[in-house]
Amino acid sequence: MKIVFMGTPDFAVASLNALLDAGFDLVGVITAPDKPAGRGQKINESAVKQFAVEKGLKILQPVKLKDPEFIQELRSLHADLQVVVAFRMLPEIVWNMPAKGTINLHGSLLPQYRGAAPINWAIINGEKESGVSTFFLKQEIDTGDILFSEKVNIEEKDTAADLHDKLMIIGAKLLVKTVKAIELSDYKEIPQDIKIGESLKSAPKIFREDCQINWNQPAMTIYNHIRGLSPYPAAFCLFQGKTLKIFQAEVNYSNHALEPGSFQTDHKATLQFACADGFISIQELQLEGKKKMKTDEFLRGIRL
Repeated sequence: MKIVFMGTPDFAVASLNALLDAGFDLVGVITAPDKPAGRGQKINESAVKQFAVEKGLKILQPVKLKDPEFIQELRSLHADLQVVVAFRMLPEIVWNMPAKGTINLHGSLLPQYRGAAPINWAIINGEKESGVSTFFLKQEIDTGDILFSEKVNIEEKDTAADLHDKLMIIGAKLLVKTVKAIELSDYKEIPQDIKIGESLKSAPKIFREDCQINWNQPAMTIYNHIRGLSPYPAAFCLFQGKTLKIFQAEVNYSNHALEPGSFQTDHKATLQFACADGFISIQELQLEGKKKMKTDEFLRGIRL
C-alpha cells in the first residue's frame, strides 16, 4: 500500500517515523514551504521536512494546494492512502484522490474540540482527560467518521507542552494501528454523533487577544489559561507598561482586598498577582525584551 504523508510540525514527525518503522511504503511527504524566520531571516524548514530529508523521502512543498502542477505531481505518486497529521485544510481534489481515502490524526476525543488548537483549549477549559482520534476526511473540518481513538489523563500541573508530548506518542501508535487496519480492510467507521444534551466544545485558532490574562477571573480559571498556553503562544499581562509572558504558576487561595491585577513581592523569590479569589504565584516568566527566567532570577534584575 503506497502512502503519502502530510504534516508540518514536531507533532507530525513522531507519526511519520512510526509509519516508517512499521515498514509502510511512504512514496511522498507533503509539508509547508520553507520561510524566513527570526531577525536574520534565516530560511526555516519545517520539522517534517528536516526529518524527511534525513530519511531520503520525496518531498513536495506546495504554496497552494489547488495548484495544477502540484495536483499532477501528487497524482503521479499513485498513493493508495493519504495520511494527514497537523497540516492545513485540504481541498476536495486532494483528500478525495486516493482509492482508500485520506485519514487524519486529531489531538482530541472527537467530536469534542474540533479545530486548530485542541491541545490548548482542553487545558484552558480545565479538562481532566483528552486523547487522539483517527478519522476519514470529508468536506467539513474534523467531522469524518471515526476509526479509532484513545484517551489520556491530563494531570493538574500539565501544560500544553506536556499534553502535546503525551498525545504525540500515543497518536503515532494509534496511527500505525489505523493504517494497518485499513490495509487489511478490518475496521468500522463510527459516525460523530452528538449525544442528546451534549454540548460541543470547539478548538479554534488562538490569537493574541485570547492570550491576555483577565485578573478579574477566579484563580483556577487563570491557572488553566496559563497552562493551556505554555510555552506557546504564552499567556500574558501588562506589567509596568510592558508585556509579561507567564509560563508557570501556582494558585494561592487567600482572602485579600487588593485590586485584581495588582502584585505582591518579597523582592527575592515571590511574585504574585491578585485575582478574584486569591493570588496567582508566578514561577517562570519573560518580560518584553528579556529572556525567559525563573521568578527569583527576574526579581534580582529588576527594581519594583
